[in-house]
Amino acid sequence: MGITQRLLTLIEAPAFGKFITGVIIFNAVLLGMETSPTLMDAAGPLIVTLDSLCLTIFVVEISIKLLATGRRFFTNGWNVFDFVIVGIALVPGGSGLSVLRALRILRVLRVISVAPRLRRVVEGFISALPGMASVFLLMAILFYIGAVISTKLFSQTFPDWFGDLGLSAYTLFQIMTLESWSMGIVRPVMEIYPYAWLFFVPFIMVTTFAVVNLLVGLIVNSMQDAHHAEDEVKTDAYRDEVLERLESIERRLTEQQNIKK
Repeated sequence: MGITQRLLTLIEAPAFGKFITGVIIFNAVLLGMETSPTLMDAAGPLIVTLDSLCLTIFVVEISIKLLATGRRFFTNGWNVFDFVIVGIALVPGGSGLSVLRALRILRVLRVISVAPRLRRVVEGFISALPGMASVFLLMAILFYIGAVISTKLFSQTFPDWFGDLGLSAYTLFQIMTLESWSMGIVRPVMEIYPYAWLFFVPFIMVTTFAVVNLLVGLIVNSMQDAHHAEDEVKTDAYRDEVLERLESIERRLTEQQNIKK
């Protein structure tokens, strides 16, 4: 067995994946501890050392995968994701790059690449993006229409909320999320414009209860499709294994019959 095959066997072993998952979770705890001045005063050097050790393990893991798979490493989207996340953590901290150092917490996202169920969720979301683009376009049109109407109706009395298209769009977004929409915005507007509910209620009905739920439905449907596709792959693999075993049994029986003859 060559060194490449040994490395492939290592990275494909369940124990290796569990070890990397444990390191990711442990590293996430360390990065959270670094935000506590009390903990850093008490054990700052130890926390920093353990964090560096975790990063070293990630670098070694990526290096092993690169050696084992070669150029094929970059054909896998999850490998590229891991490579970028670890690469960001290697950027030296300094003026102008301190933001990238703060992004070390993104290493926690690596748990997605090593957890099949989390990967399925992300893959379902990504596969839903083409359909979501049409829904987002529809929502953008609705927001533009609503922003123009609300600006023309309420800008003079409520300039802080509806003074221009940008402010109106932001206010309508707050209304869509149902964040203090009634007591905070709509009722004060209705004190001046009693029939303003004729605009706000249909807007909420269309955006919050129709368009947003349509987005959720698209994502759920894509996740179900991804789940079914994974089940089909497992079924095909099991079928191939069964057929291979049956062929092996048939060959043995044929050999035994030939020997008897």
